[in-house]
Amino acid sequence: MAKRALGTKLKIGKTTSTPVAGLTSIGGLDLSADTIDVTTLDSDGGYREFIGGFKDGGEVPLEGYFNPETGKGQKELYDLFESGVTEDFTIEFPPEVNAKWEFKGVVTNFATGADLEDPLSFSATIKVSGKPNLAVGTGS
Repeated sequence: MAKRALGTKLKIGKTTSTPVAGLTSIGGLDLSADTIDVTTLDSDGGYREFIGGFKDGGEVPLEGYFNPETGKGQKELYDLFESGVTEDFTIEFPPEVNAKWEFKGVVTNFATGADLEDPLSFSATIKVSGKPNLAVGTGS
């Protein structure tokens, strides 16, 4: 049965984590893997053969309502963008899902927007660094 996303949180840091407030969207990790062509002159049937290469944790796009004074975590995302530091992040799904992503990442984009008909907005992108971990059934 499908579960609602309501209650999903993005947290910055590991020991003392800061939740990012005001989020309307947390994109999923987009894992991918390279392939290495190992085709030889005697490969069967004229088909290319491959083995797995390096894996990439992808990026995590974020969107939300911009309010850096009460929107805890938004200023921290900007500060991480400015510093270029690799930080710990956690995406916690609602308690009934009982799962979370844990990963290190670098903030590669931070943007704000103002539109006459909409609330102030912000977006950010986190590039996953290294191997992410999907913890299931461990409690959040």
